[in-house]
Amino acid sequence: MKRNRDDTDLRIVRESYARRDATCPFCEIGQDRIIGQNELAYAIRDGYPVTQHHSLIIPKRHVATYFELGQSEINACTSLMQDVKKEVSSLDPTVDGFNIGINTGSTAGQTVPHCHIHLIPRRVGDVADPIGGVRNVIPGKGNYKIHSGSGRIR
Repeated sequence: MKRNRDDTDLRIVRESYARRDATCPFCEIGQDRIIGQNELAYAIRDGYPVTQHHSLIIPKRHVATYFELGQSEINACTSLMQDVKKEVSSLDPTVDGFNIGINTGSTAGQTVPHCHIHLIPRRVGDVADPIGGVRNVIPGKGNYKIHSGSGRIR
């Protein structure tokens, strides 16, 4: 017989959605900025975009990092990110790639302590050499080569 061993008190989880941090810009976002949402997450355009249509996927519950999200919140964020990706692709046919990024902790560059996922549209020619993608967050680490003959990335 299968037994449910999850002893999570869902009342506590439900109450956590009502808590807001008065100093957090993502806890009190204006409805006019929201471009999409579902039960557990919402999306806005980034206020300081890297590229046109750069968007943020934000869980509604105030948690500092991605690693504090529950699986249902991760699923909700992923679903919403897919919706925003489709919307951006239909708005701008020059978009032919995306970077997805999450800054976790100040050392990684997180400036707003409310989890948020960056969805950054990319276009051919927006940088001289896109090789390495997100690896370029540390200068000099983006340009790697495939070792000839071995097929391994070094």
